[in-house]
Amino acid sequence: MIWNFTKMHGAGNDFVVLDGVRQTIDMTPERARALADRHFGVGADQILLVEPATRPDADFRYRIFNADGGEVEHCGNGARCFVRFVHEQGLSDRNPLRAEIATGVIVLDEGDDAQVTVEMGATRFDPPALPFDTDGLSSRQQHDDTLWPLDLGASGTVELSLVAISNPHAVQVVDDVDAAPVGIVGPLVESHPRFARRVNAGFMQVIDTHAIRLRVYERGAGETLACGTGACAAVAAGIRRGLLASPVRVQTRGGVLTVAWDGAQLRMTGPAESVFAGQIDIDKLVFSLALNR
Repeated sequence: MIWNFTKMHGAGNDFVVLDGVRQTIDMTPERARALADRHFGVGADQILLVEPATRPDADFRYRIFNADGGEVEHCGNGARCFVRFVHEQGLSDRNPLRAEIATGVIVLDEGDDAQVTVEMGATRFDPPALPFDTDGLSSRQQHDDTLWPLDLGASGTVELSLVAISNPHAVQVVDDVDAAPVGIVGPLVESHPRFARRVNAGFMQVIDTHAIRLRVYERGAGETLACGTGACAAVAAGIRRGLLASPVRVQTRGGVLTVAWDGAQLRMTGPAESVFAGQIDIDKLVFSLALNR
C-alpha cells in the first residue's frame, strides 16, 4: 500500500504527517515504528495523522503516534505542524482551526509571521490526572505548586512538579541543562512504576522570570530537540513555583517557543516547517524492517 507523506518539524521536533482525509490510512504500531525508524524508515519523533472529525465542534481529528508505535494524547509542536499541513495541502482554509484530540478540542491559529499559536487545552496538577501513585510519599509546597519526591535508586531522589496537559509531564529544575544527566535520569523518570502510563520528563533551567532553557526526555521517543507540551508544562510549573511570570521564552535545543499562561489558558507560539514530501510502500517498509531486526 502506497502512502503519501510530508516530513515536517517544529523547532527540531520532527514528524511524518499523513493525510487520512484523502487517502486510507490504517495505522498500526508496527507501521508507526517503521515510518519513525531513522535508519530504515523516514525517521521522526512522532507520526501525525489528519482524519475527518468525529464530533461536530471540530474541523479535523488529529492523532499522534510516538516512535515506539504507541498512540498518545497530545503533541504541541505537532499541533503547529498539523495546522500548517492542513493549510498547505488545501484541506481547509479556516483559520483558526479546531482540532479534535484524544482528550477534547484544541484551537490552532496560523499567523502571518510564519508562527503558529496553539491553545493547549485543559491543564491539571493533581497526581491522579497523570496518573501518579503518591502512596507513602511526603510532598513539599513551593509557592502554589506541590513538589513530589521520586526515588531513582543509585541516581538519587528528584523533586518533581506534576502537570497534565492531556499527556503527562514531570518537571524538575536544574542548574544547567547542558550538564543535566538527561540520558540517565530521563529514562528512569519516564518509566518509573509510580507513573502508570509513563511520563514525559522535563529538565528546566531558569534564566530569569521570563526565560528558561529546557530539555525533555519524551515518553516513547527519547530526548527530542523540542517538546511543545513539555514547554507548556515547564512554564506552568515555573509560574506555580513562583520562579516565572507569563509570558516565557523557552529555549529548546531546536529553537525558541513562547508560552503564555494566565492561570487557566495555556497558549504556545512557535514555528512549523515542511521539509519534504514523498511516497512510501508501507507494507514493504514494515517487512524490510522486520528482516533487519
